[in-house]
Amino acid sequence: MTLPERPSYQKYDVAVHKSGIDGFGVFAAEDIPPHRKIGEIRGESISVAEARRRAEGRQRIMIVEVSARKAIDASGSQDPMRFTNHCCSPNARLTIRDGRIEFYALRPITPGEEITVNYGETHHEGTLKCRCGASNCAGWL
Repeated sequence: MTLPERPSYQKYDVAVHKSGIDGFGVFAAEDIPPHRKIGEIRGESISVAEARRRAEGRQRIMIVEVSARKAIDASGSQDPMRFTNHCCSPNARLTIRDGRIEFYALRPITPGEEITVNYGETHHEGTLKCRCGASNCAGWL
């Protein structure tokens, strides 16, 4: 998949490829040190009520609730981090900061390694089988 030129908020080079976890994933294209910001995703600002309506019945959801009233739908975004898959033993974390969806490395991430986060609570509410393959996999999202 060809990506547009890297925006300033995308701090490290990444690539989008087929993932062994689910669909497409985002992979490090260079060494990423621990505790560093990897990048962000941006998208359409919508209400939480609209986010939940859009998420209903869908398996792949690219929506993040950033507050009790606001969510970001990254479905139409060109940001590669929108392809970040869930893992029960992630190498990165998703943080909401000032309404922005940011990703930070938890440990060193090497080129070619898929960047993953633990989604925590999701719109799936425990009904979607987890395919992360981690030894501590919870089994469901």
